[in-house]
Amino acid sequence: MIAIALLALATWVYLLAWHGRFWSAGPILAPAIPTDAPALDIVVPARDEAESIERCLRSLLGQAYPGTLRIFLVDDRSSDGTGAIARSLADPRLVVIDGAPRPDGWSGKLWAVAQGVRRGDAPVVLLCDADIVHDPAHVATLVAKLESAKLDQVSEMVELNCTSFAERALVPAFVFFFQLLYPFARVNDPANSTAAAAGGTILIRRAALERIGGIEAVRGKLIDDVALATAVKQGGHIWLGHSQLARSIRPYPEAVDVWRMVARTAYVQLRFSPLILLGTIVGLALVWLAPPLLAIFGHGPTRWAGLAAWVGSAASYVPTLLRFRQSVLWALALPLVAAFYMAATIGSAIDHHRGRGVVWKNRAYGEAGT
Repeated sequence: MIAIALLALATWVYLLAWHGRFWSAGPILAPAIPTDAPALDIVVPARDEAESIERCLRSLLGQAYPGTLRIFLVDDRSSDGTGAIARSLADPRLVVIDGAPRPDGWSGKLWAVAQGVRRGDAPVVLLCDADIVHDPAHVATLVAKLESAKLDQVSEMVELNCTSFAERALVPAFVFFFQLLYPFARVNDPANSTAAAAGGTILIRRAALERIGGIEAVRGKLIDDVALATAVKQGGHIWLGHSQLARSIRPYPEAVDVWRMVARTAYVQLRFSPLILLGTIVGLALVWLAPPLLAIFGHGPTRWAGLAAWVGSAASYVPTLLRFRQSVLWALALPLVAAFYMAATIGSAIDHHRGRGVVWKNRAYGEAGT
């Protein structure tokens, strides 16, 4: 047992000291106005988003952006009147597109995005989800970062709902684990190959999008934000941070809602490999479950090593909890939260091997090439 305890402790020493400061609560952009405000196309893919689409579009139409902007809402064959709600806003800057049937090999969201991108011609394109509300300074701040740092892509992890018990218990950990997989400091380092983006808000130069072959280059990718960032970073510079100027209004009232969000793409992340899944579960058990178990049930050096690893893991979670304005006592529950995410990952694999695959907006499909 002492070997397991020392391995867990050594792992946490590495994560805390050398894993790209994944535990950091930043970076966060301060509101800014770009010195150069190029014309901007905003593309919003929407399928059955009647509950949120009006608030999303009104927030985009209310942007204090010094340049010209157009919004392309792509109604992806909604059945709840999403397109009609958008048209009722009757703003000349808003173009509502009736989405065409999805071709084979495309994910639903990316096919909708592609249709919107093709309708515009502005040099900068903002891709954003239909469940996000934007502060009036948000778009200008994104463009200011793109222009001042001479980047090809800027993306932000928007604020997520954290109201219900399930959200308070599980949602901050979703962002925390994302940062563990893709440390933002490494994503933002041109010398590091790590690439990622948050699909809710991605600002990209049209030239960079054309350089990688357009949205078609990632058309079958189910973790499309990471795939897009990876392609862009191979020949350019990207930036990823947290937003205080945009928030998601999609609720996750019950634990099962968070489970579905995780299970939708967890096995995709593991490349549909049972061996990678097994290795991941073993690794997660070592990092998250072994330290508290060893601290509680171990003896002597085993207990102290387990306790030190547990304290390190809990401390790493505190900045995320503070950013979500949650009690730091939730850090003590992190092993249980990690167990939930491990179970959802296993559930994702079971769904795949039972033939259910990935489901998005009542559509089930697999990643191209799988």
